[in-house]
Amino acid sequence: MQQHTIAVVDDDPGVLKSLARLLSAFGFLVAPFASAEDFLSAAPTSKAECLVVDFNIGDVSGLELARHLAAAGFEFPIIFMTGSADDTVRMQCMELGCVAFLHKPFPEERLTEAINKAIGLNLQLAA
Repeated sequence: MQQHTIAVVDDDPGVLKSLARLLSAFGFLVAPFASAEDFLSAAPTSKAECLVVDFNIGDVSGLELARHLAAAGFEFPIIFMTGSADDTVRMQCMELGCVAFLHKPFPEERLTEAINKAIGLNLQLAA
């Protein structure tokens, strides 16, 4: 069975480590990044099939990261995470075509379901 690579971008080392551990336990390969800039540098050679991105990640927000990636022609499915309940932020992310917008804390099933949707895993299993 093919392992799918998921990039996780979060500036909180604890969250990054927890998500990497969780996703690994579900059989995903995880590529952790501590900043948007780190992922932007790695994007041209990234094997990631999906991005899990914290909305507030330092100097470059998750939204700005998504915009930079789109402008550069990258089409990674993106799942945003945030601790904010701001509907404006949610709408901006949805307008960019994000797969899911998860409010922290969220059940692990919500994340894995969103990832499976993003990488088309459910379609593969149903075929």
